[in-house]
Amino acid sequence: MKKILLPEKSENVNYYRANLHCHTKISDGAKTPEQIKKDYMAHGYSVVAFTDHDAFVPHNDLTDENFVALNGFELDASEEKANEMHFNRVLHICLVALDPDRELDVCHHRSKYIWSEEARRMVKHDESLPDYERSYTPECINDMIKKGKDADFFVTYNHPVWSVESYPQYMSYKGMDAMEILNYGCVIEGFDEDNGHCYDDMLRGGERIYCIATDDNHNGYPDDSPYTDSYGGYVMIAADKLEYRTIAKALKNGDFYSSSGTFYHDGPEVLSLEYEDGVVTIKTSPARHISYMTQRRRCCCVEAEPDGFVTEAKFKVPHDDGWFRITVTDHAGFKAYTNAYFTDELEK
Repeated sequence: MKKILLPEKSENVNYYRANLHCHTKISDGAKTPEQIKKDYMAHGYSVVAFTDHDAFVPHNDLTDENFVALNGFELDASEEKANEMHFNRVLHICLVALDPDRELDVCHHRSKYIWSEEARRMVKHDESLPDYERSYTPECINDMIKKGKDADFFVTYNHPVWSVESYPQYMSYKGMDAMEILNYGCVIEGFDEDNGHCYDDMLRGGERIYCIATDDNHNGYPDDSPYTDSYGGYVMIAADKLEYRTIAKALKNGDFYSSSGTFYHDGPEVLSLEYEDGVVTIKTSPARHISYMTQRRRCCCVEAEPDGFVTEAKFKVPHDDGWFRITVTDHAGFKAYTNAYFTDELEK
């Protein structure tokens, strides 16, 4: 039986470009939410998740028929002292509300963490709950993830390289919805934040999560600078209409792929992804190669001729592959990433 993993664009399905990690003047960003909306729409975006540090501030006033402002915030937990390697690790997660009517944050502290008194006045929380004390421990971090999930947030694990987290740390985190396979803002700063290996580690460790590419933009570069931390990592969300709950449902269901480019170069496109009778077929924009990765030591690649390109690939999917994901690389070296798909679910 054929399964449509990612549908072709049609009159009933559109792909909406989204940045799921963004900072504004409410925390440490350089632009207002209104400026972010204007700038991102001018670059072809229909969705931005506003995820200021520790400040869950809804922006439903920015949502209209051409733009969805997803409401969210970013939480962190840090080592208080340098560890045995003489540096401090940090954990960052974004929480994006799946319900536009949600007003209360989670893991709130009345006197710590929030960046400014102005932001503190904007945040609403459950007054009946005690202050939430954070610690850089797997127990606390997993509790933060759980509290976010229980409150109907889409929870993402962010930039492990910038955070100086490695295998022992991120493998102890459980229950998130997605992880950042690419964080463009960190790449612009010089970090090797292309995290396919981290995603594979988590999948092989038993997590069934998605991967996202984000900007994590702060927009602190001068206007005449050749650099920007915007428009480089994004998610293409498949949905039948541009509406908050529809977009949120598509995120929750994994109806999206991620891509990477720059403000002057769009990344590769995934035009369709189908599974039938043990074979997955992907159609893409012109690419240099299309790679298939699995749970085990069995990968495949379709490579273009030196002066040519590929736009389609078929890969056999044995049951014992466990899961697969596909990466599309264009001639400029930019990548598109599918989520992981699990063989036991495909065979149902």
